[in-house]
Amino acid sequence: MTIRILIVDDHSVVREGLRMFLGRDPELEVVDEAADGARAIEKARELRPDVVLMDLVIPVIDGIAATSIIRCELPETEVVVLTNMLESASVTGAIRAGAISYLLKDAQASELRTAIKAAAAGQVHLSPQASAYLLHEVRTPESPVPLTEREADVLNLLAQGYTNKEIAHTLHIAEDTVKSHVRHILAKLGAQSRTQATLAAMRLGLVAHETKR
Repeated sequence: MTIRILIVDDHSVVREGLRMFLGRDPELEVVDEAADGARAIEKARELRPDVVLMDLVIPVIDGIAATSIIRCELPETEVVVLTNMLESASVTGAIRAGAISYLLKDAQASELRTAIKAAAAGQVHLSPQASAYLLHEVRTPESPVPLTEREADVLNLLAQGYTNKEIAHTLHIAEDTVKSHVRHILAKLGAQSRTQATLAAMRLGLVAHETKR
C-alpha cells in the first residue's frame, strides 16, 4: 500500500523536483500539489492524503495556519514540514499546530523519505537542528505529575518512533490501552501531540535525546 502525499510549496521548481524524486520510490505516491495554504487545505479535504509535505512560507494562508486547520479537520493526515526556516516562531509554531516532523530543505534525500514513511506510521521525526532547538523552546510543567511505570514504558517507545500498534505488541497490551496511556502522558506533560510529549520528556530527562529508531 503506497503512502499518498500532497506537496505544498509556492515554488513550482521545488514542487516539480519533489514530485520527480518522490515518484522514484514505489512506496510513495504524490497525489497532487498546491502553491498556497488555502489550496492546500482544499486539496487535503478533497484527497485526504496520508501525508502533507508542507513549506511554511507560502501565500494566502501560511504553512503553520494551514497545518493547524488540516490537522484539526483531518486527524488521520500527518504533516511533515519541509522548510528553510529555523526560528522560534516557525519551529515551535509548526509543532504546536500539529506537525509530526520538521525538516530543513538541506536534508538528505534519504532523510526526507524516512520522515515521510515515519509520519505515515505516526512516528515522530525531527531534523537534528530542530530537535536541539525545540528542546530549549518546549515548555514543560515545573512540577509534572509523575508517570506510572507503564506510562514510562509507553513514553520510551513513543520517543523511539513506535506506533500505537507496535507499542501494544511490544508491551503485550491492547492498542486501546496504549491510546489511553498516551492521553494520560500528554496531560501529565502538558503536551498537545506525540511530538511535544517526546520533546518534553527529553527535556525532563525521562528519555534519551533520540527520536528515530
